[in-house]
Amino acid sequence: QVQLVESGGGSVQAGGSLRLSCVVFGYTGGRACMGWFRQAPGKEREGVAAIYTGGGDTYYADSVKGRFTISQDNAKNTLYLQMNSLQPEDTAMYYCAAALPVGSCRLFPLRLYNYNGWGQGTQVTVSS
Repeated sequence: QVQLVESGGGSVQAGGSLRLSCVVFGYTGGRACMGWFRQAPGKEREGVAAIYTGGGDTYYADSVKGRFTISQDNAKNTLYLQMNSLQPEDTAMYYCAAALPVGSCRLFPLRLYNYNGWGQGTQVTVSS
């Protein structure tokens, strides 16, 4: 079973950038979906971005397209989320997640139920 540890959260002003990192322990390679989700106070957790490790396909929520970029470094077993042009509505706890085995994550890459491994989260706060 994999363990995921996020880092990189913080407080920034609107228009700023942050890069989140997620180290995946216990992942020995192979096909998987890795994703970033977020949960704002009083709201449901939502998918932000995902990547299919088998081919590098990426998926984004409409609200972050063009601003966020998901990537992976296989040598470091690390997942990244580069967040640019941050807005106050991006304020949330951000979670890294893994879908192992792949299951249906390629069909619905931003759906929570496809993911069975979760990190503890890292807080992102954007002020106006």
